[in-house]
Parts: sequence; C-alpha cells; structure tokens
Amino acid sequence: MSESKIPAILETFEADLLLEWTQELATINIRRGLIKEAELQEECREFLSLFRLAVGQGTLSNIQAGEWQEMRSMLTGISRSRSQQGFTPSETATFVFSFKQPLFNRMRQQLQDPIELGEEIWLATNLLDQLGLLTMEAYQKAREEVILRQQEELMELSTPVIKLWEGILALPIIGTLDSTRTQMMMESLLQKIVETGSEVAIIDITGVATVDTLTAQHLLKTVTAARLMGADCMISGIRPQIAQTIVYLGIDLTDVTTKATLADAFLSALKLLGATITRSQPK
Repeated sequence: MSESKIPAILETFEADLLLEWTQELATINIRRGLIKEAELQEECREFLSLFRLAVGQGTLSNIQAGEWQEMRSMLTGISRSRSQQGFTPSETATFVFSFKQPLFNRMRQQLQDPIELGEEIWLATNLLDQLGLLTMEAYQKAREEVILRQQEELMELSTPVIKLWEGILALPIIGTLDSTRTQMMMESLLQKIVETGSEVAIIDITGVATVDTLTAQHLLKTVTAARLMGADCMISGIRPQIAQTIVYLGIDLTDVTTKATLADAFLSALKLLGATITRSQPK
C-alpha cells in the first residue's frame, strides 16, 4: 500500500471533522447530563489534535508506539473520569467509535479509487478500534481499583479494635475470615496492643456464622501473635453449634481460653487484671 492519505485528510479538514463529530455525538443516545457540553467538546478537540499528530508521524497500525503516548494518557484519563461520572463502558468507548462516521464520510469524498478507499477505511477502522478498546480497558481498571479500595475500607470498618477497659481490648468479628482479612485484623489488633499497652485481648466471633479448619487456623494465628506481643488472648462467642463443629473437625483449642459470650470473656479479663465490678447499693 502507498503512503496513507489519512494524515493529509486530518490536516486539511480538522475543523470540519470536529464539527461533524460533535454533531454525530449529539445524535447518539448518551446521558449527556453526566458531562457538560463544553467539557465534551474540549475532549473532542484534544482527541482530534492528538490523533492528527500521532498519525502524522507515520505510525498507523500500533497505538503502543511512542508516538501514541499522549493519546493513550488522554484516553486513560477520560475513561477514569467517565467511570466516576457514571457512564457505562460502552458509552465510554462510544466517544472514540463515534469518530468513525465523520472520518469515513470525509474519506469517501476525497478518495475516488475504491481499492484505495477500502484499504484506508480498513486502516482507520483498525486504529480507532484499538483506541476504543483502550478506553474500555482503562475504564475497567479504574472500576476495579475503586472496588478494591472500597473492599479494603469495608474490611477496616468490619474489624474494629475496641478498648473495653483500661488494659482490655476487644476485636468483634462479623462475617467470614480469609487470609487478607486475617492479616488486616492481626495488624490492627497488634498495633492497638502496642498503642494502649493492653494486657488482655478478646476476639469475639459471635458474628461468625460458621467455623471451619481454615477459620480456626486464622484465629489461632491471631491469638499467637497477640501473645507474642505480651497480651493474654481469649476467644468469645463460642455457640453450641460452633463448639460441636470444632470438636468434629478435631481443632485443638485447649491452650486458648474460650467463653460463650463477650460478657463472660470481659469478666475473665477483669479477673486477670485483678479488677472487680460491684453493683452499687440502692439508696
């Protein structure tokens, strides 16, 4: 194939293409209330400018080339912004794909040879498809980062370390335990032990629906880590069903103090510290 005519078409008709593209976007069913009209036009202008510059440097088949670095950065930024604004992945990719119609129309007007026209349209299609897929990948990555951050924040909120008394901490657990959550839970507990100088830590599993071998191993690791920090550690919330499961699975908790309720564990912790609670006599 001879030298592509696409760079010359973009150079000559950039303003016309921009106008036709924005008109094309106006006819597409996109939730335009999510983005200001001026912002969308500015994005179109920047895209077309970077597209013209990259194509003008002769690389029309691989957007991973250095000439496309600014374009890749620009589309990645747009995709991240779209994900935060509430656009769908397809709506995000439509920003790029919608440029095909005005570009192809202009190419049909300027290229008279059917063979040459077909080759140029195929070249432009491949190029714009790569850019459109890039926006979808960047959008998905941005969403995954948001979901991961939210999961981490939820795990932090779901494993709070509470100071019950001077020298006594409680770690109530709700839900299931996996390796990631156990690591975060252990770090929070150990850090709190150091900060407060607490001597007793209570791990309450009242909110844990079931206990299997893996869950028990996670609990034992946390108990061991707390002991290494110089704090006695006990487990509360051992319901009859969980007790039966622990026995059935052959899990050895003989070295761990266990209590049926958090209240029972708290009373035991007070005794370990030599403290007592007395009910005041009514006047």
